[in-house]
Order: sequence, then C-alpha cells, then structure tokens
Amino acid sequence: VQLVESGGGLVQPGGSLRLSCDVSGFSFDDYAIAWFRQVPVKEREGIAVISSSDSTTEYADSVKGRFTISFDETKNSVYLQLNSPKPEATAVSYCAPDNADLLRLDPTDYGVWGQGTQVTVSP
Repeated sequence: VQLVESGGGLVQPGGSLRLSCDVSGFSFDDYAIAWFRQVPVKEREGIAVISSSDSTTEYADSVKGRFTISFDETKNSVYLQLNSPKPEATAVSYCAPDNADLLRLDPTDYGVWGQGTQVTVSP
C-alpha cells in the first residue's frame, strides 16, 4: 500500500484548503480510511474517518462541522476539506487505511502511513 498526501500549504484562519491522498495497492471495498495530524512533541491525532462501504463518517470534536472527509473510488483518492481551520490545525496531516470498516480515530489502529503534507494556519 502506498499513500501520497498533497494539498497542504499556508491558509489563513477562516480560509479553506483541500487535502488529497492518492492511494495505491489498496482496495476501498469495505475498509475505512482516515486523516490524522501531528505536531512535534505531540501524539498523532485522528481527525476524520470515512467508511468506504456506506460513506458514514466520524470526526474529532475539534473539527466537527468545519472539516469534511470524502473519497472518490474511481480515482483511488481520499480528501479532507478544511474550512475555517484554527491555528491549532497547524500540523503535518496524514491519511491511513484501516484493515476493517470501522470508524476508528485511534492512530494505534492503523499501520500504514504516507509521508504527510504540512498544513500551516496563520494570518
């Protein structure tokens, strides 16, 4: 499985940004895939997860109502739309596939990671 995250960059608070994760060697059938973020000296944090079987989603409370996860099976890609990000969203963002179709946000349930994409939220 290979994961390539992209779309990161500088965004102002109140702005928007869309992250992409291109996935290869992985079938979306009946698996969940999630987005995480990590800042130095802190643990990786799960922020959004989507089921590939029925597109149900789960979000961390810190991003609920502002971030949206989606996927396009035809492109083997997963997306995270960041609307009105806060400065604490400054982090490296990662996507990761689960080995089950469970809406889990604990990073210890995931074992394959991409290189991440840096998101910086600043005026």
